[in-house]
Amino acid sequence: MLQKALSAAGNIEMQHEYAVDIVQPLAVRRYLDLVSEADAREVLRATHVAAVHYSKAAHWGDSSNKLSWLIPDLAALLPRAKFVHLVRDGRKVASSYFHKLAAECYDDRSTAIFQAFFDDPVHNPVPPPEKKYWWPCPSKGNPLAGRFRNFDQFQRIVWHWAEINRVIFEGLQRVEPSQKYFVRLEELQDSADSVHGLFEFLGLPYRDEHAAAFARPHNVNRPEDRLLDPQQRAQFDAVAASMMERLGYADRPEYVVNY
Repeated sequence: MLQKALSAAGNIEMQHEYAVDIVQPLAVRRYLDLVSEADAREVLRATHVAAVHYSKAAHWGDSSNKLSWLIPDLAALLPRAKFVHLVRDGRKVASSYFHKLAAECYDDRSTAIFQAFFDDPVHNPVPPPEKKYWWPCPSKGNPLAGRFRNFDQFQRIVWHWAEINRVIFEGLQRVEPSQKYFVRLEELQDSADSVHGLFEFLGLPYRDEHAAAFARPHNVNRPEDRLLDPQQRAQFDAVAASMMERLGYADRPEYVVNY
């Protein structure tokens, strides 16, 4: 949605998951302390920093949750960068990932392969840079590390949603207030004022028709919506209730998406 909507603003080169086969493995390694700060930043210099430098547009952006794990590095390398923390009701995110990404996100086999590599990289080769292998597991000191090994695919997705938002909040603590912007997807869909505010933060010219770009879902490979069943609701609450409260969703009923 961001890639399509902001690209229409003019004089902006807007990407979606730029260089993902490089950046996603890097992001997971960075989160799990499998790569040094210096080495991580060298990779980002060759991807995002280089792309910004050579872009002909006045603005360059990347809409990618993979960058969430790399905020301190991006802030250091691109001191004028602006960060948009776009969130959505975690129940909708978890349901969407579970039903629509299928084998691309935390499937049992790929997760087991990555976990084995993380546990014993000497005897287990590095997985290839396909997206399905590079979804993080809890670090070895994380209180959920043991439980995570017994999670099913849905629970792993829920953990990812809660943890990635925690990491974003942590990473943005050292970013100047004028360079970060928090917004809920539901607000962009319901309020032209919210869209206007986003464009103003990014320094982009706003027209009324831009709000229409946020009114309906984008980038949907299967236009279907499924509410969580009772078991999934219990699983979700057990892992993500505190993050739902932090993001302002705790007292909101789960909604249906109309495609």
